[in-house]
Amino acid sequence: MKLYMHPVSMTSRPVRLLIAENNLDVEEQLVDLFTGEHTQDEYAAINPNKLVPVLEDGDFRLTESSAILKYLADKFDLPSYPKDLQKRARVNERMDWFNTQFYREFGYGLNYPQLFPHHKRPTDEVQKATLAWGKERAEGWLEVLDKHLIGPNQQYLCGDEITIADYLGVCLITLGEITRCDFSVYPNVSRWIANMKQLKSWNEVNEALYGLVDQLKDQPFEAIGA
Repeated sequence: MKLYMHPVSMTSRPVRLLIAENNLDVEEQLVDLFTGEHTQDEYAAINPNKLVPVLEDGDFRLTESSAILKYLADKFDLPSYPKDLQKRARVNERMDWFNTQFYREFGYGLNYPQLFPHHKRPTDEVQKATLAWGKERAEGWLEVLDKHLIGPNQQYLCGDEITIADYLGVCLITLGEITRCDFSVYPNVSRWIANMKQLKSWNEVNEALYGLVDQLKDQPFEAIGA
C-alpha cells in the first residue's frame, strides 16, 4: 500500500498521523508541492484533481483525506471508526462538518489567500474583503465547535474516545498555527487540540508544518484572535 503525500499538506497530515499512530504498513511517496510536481502529467495520471493525498492499494486508488481515513480504519479494523451505526454516523457528521462548514471559511476564506499566491484575490480591496468575511465566518464556526460539538464535558469530537474525526479535524484547524491564530478564547477547542498533541507521533508527523511556521514567523497575517 502506498500513500502519495506531502508532509506539510493539511489533508495529508491526518492520514499520515493515523498511519503513524497505528503502525500501519503503508509506504509514503513524496509529491513535491513546492516544485509543482502535483501539476505534472505523471501525477495527474494518478490523480486528475492534481491534489494530495492519494492512497494506492494494489490496483485501487482512492482520493480525499476523509475517504482514505475511513478506508484505512475499516481495512485495519481500527477502533477509531466505530462499527455501531449511530456512533459511526456521528463520526461521519463531524468529518463532513470540518470538510464543509469549517474549512470553507477557515482554510479557503482566511488562511490560503494569505499563504498561497494562486489563492490570493486579484485586488487589495477584494483580498481584504475576503479575509474579513472568512475570519468572521470562521469565528462563528469555532464558537459552534467550542460550545456544541466538543463542549465542556468530553475530550474529543465524538465523546471521550479518539476517532478518525479527530485526526481530520485537528490537522485542518492547526493550519491556523502558520498564521498565528490564537484559539484561547475557545477553551474547549484549545483543550481538544492539546489532547491531540499528546499523541506519540504528533511531533514527528508535523515536523514540516512547524518548519513552515518558523519560516513565516515574521510575516504579518490576519488571524483568529489577533
